[in-house]
Amino acid sequence: MKLRKVTAASATVFALALTATACGGNGDDSGSGSGGGKTITVGIKYDQPGLGQKTPQGYAGFDVDVATYVAKKLGYNADQIEWKEAKSGDRETMLQRGDVDFIAATYSITPERQEKVDFAGPYLLAHQDVMVRADDNSIKSPADLNNKKLCSVAGSTSAQNVKDKLAPKADLQTYPTYSACLSGLQNEAIDALTTDDSILAGYAAQSQFKGKFKLGGFKMTNENYGIGVKKGSDLKAKINKALEEMVADKAWQEAVDKNLGPAGYKNEPAPKIGDIKS
Repeated sequence: MKLRKVTAASATVFALALTATACGGNGDDSGSGSGGGKTITVGIKYDQPGLGQKTPQGYAGFDVDVATYVAKKLGYNADQIEWKEAKSGDRETMLQRGDVDFIAATYSITPERQEKVDFAGPYLLAHQDVMVRADDNSIKSPADLNNKKLCSVAGSTSAQNVKDKLAPKADLQTYPTYSACLSGLQNEAIDALTTDDSILAGYAAQSQFKGKFKLGGFKMTNENYGIGVKKGSDLKAKINKALEEMVADKAWQEAVDKNLGPAGYKNEPAPKIGDIKS
C-alpha cells in the first residue's frame, strides 16, 4: 500500500516536470542564440515598401533581409524569428521593456536615442529628402517648404529637422504612419512628405503610384541606420560582427539591389561599423 502511494506521488512530480519543461521551450529563452526551437523577437516597420513591409506572403524589404541575416548569425533560422511592428514613436520603449531583442526599422542613430538605447551599425547611410506630387513645381529647394503643409510620422525626427533648420514657417502635420502621409499627399491634404530618401523611393516605386510623385533630390541630412538593442546588451557586438560579414560576402549589396534597386535608388557604399556621419 505504501509502495503504491509513493509511486503515485512520483508520477505526479514527473508529470509536472514534463509540463514545466514544455513551457520553458516556448520562446521564454528568446535572444539566447541557441536555436533548438527557441525564438528571437525582432522589431521592423510594417508599412515601408522596400524596407520593412508586412504582406499577404509574409515580411519583405531591406531591413527584413538584414535582420534575417543577423538572426541567422546569432543562431536562428528564419522560421524562428518572431516579427513585431516597431512604429517610430514606440521603438525606445519596446527595447527598454524587452518586448523585442533588436530593432531594424529605418532607425537613425542620434545622440538623443543613444541616451536610451544602444545601436549596432550603422548598416545604411540614407539622406533626408521630400516627396511631392509630380505636377507640383512650387517646391524646388528646402526653403520652399515655408508655409507648406509638411507631413511626417509621430516619433520621427525628419519634419522637425526641416522646421528647425531649413523652413521655420513650415506647417507640420503629424500622421501615424507614412502610408497615411502618402494618402494625404495624394488627396492634397498635405503638400509634401519628408523622410529618408530610401523610404520615399520605396513608396514612389510602387506600381499604383508610378508617375504620381517625385523626390525633391535634397540631401538635407545624413541618416545613419542602426540596429537598436537594449542599453548594455551584449547583442551589440554580435550584431556588429554579423553586419561586417554581410558586407564581406556581398549579401548586403544584393539586399540593397533587390529591394531598392527597382526604384532607381543610388545607395551610398556600406558604412563601416561605428562610422556615423553627422
